[in-house]
Amino acid sequence: MERTVSFGGDPHIGVFSRIFEDVAIVPPDTPEEFSRAISEALSVEIVETTIQGSSIIGSLVTGNLNGFVVSGLASAAEIAALKRFRDVYLLSDTMNAAGNVLLVNDRILVHHPDLPEKVVGEISDFLGVPSVSLTLGGIKTVGMAAVATSRGIMVHPRSSDNEMNILAEKTDLPVGKGTVTMGSGLVGAGLIANGNGYLAGLGTTGFELGRIEDIFGFFG
Repeated sequence: MERTVSFGGDPHIGVFSRIFEDVAIVPPDTPEEFSRAISEALSVEIVETTIQGSSIIGSLVTGNLNGFVVSGLASAAEIAALKRFRDVYLLSDTMNAAGNVLLVNDRILVHHPDLPEKVVGEISDFLGVPSVSLTLGGIKTVGMAAVATSRGIMVHPRSSDNEMNILAEKTDLPVGKGTVTMGSGLVGAGLIANGNGYLAGLGTTGFELGRIEDIFGFFG
């Protein structure tokens, strides 16, 4: 099947959606073509909601099978929509764009180096995974500089060997560099994935798709 898609013409599909193993959170104005592509490629249930009234779901939500971490500015109705599937932790720190400042899977919590230690400890306990303070290629917004699933982690092409080795040692997963949409290193903005499959932003080249498939172990 086609592995590239846009969100109404925008290739930054990771900004408008957040993918988990069982559900995909997308805004209510999501184009039908995009929702259908997610359902088919990733085998997830679609959950429609805004977060703090915004469509940039990928920037404002993250988490794993144990819970969702959400901007503390989310409304009661938005939180209720998410609580149908998981417990919710509200990130009320000044850096509340959870999907930008955190990179999460079921093995690790990677966080923005400036996030307060107390907050990191609470999130680590809530998600049931150890935490590590890290940049990726010098980028502090790790949630946009990488994509982490149960199969592997794809990171910004400027990530250092030390940064990648830390991730590999702490997760025991394949870690590799890549780009999307013809050279963008902000892979979290242009790639969505889980253990079942992946979708890349429109314009991602065949070579870039090959790197994605190699890192996450998808073939054919």
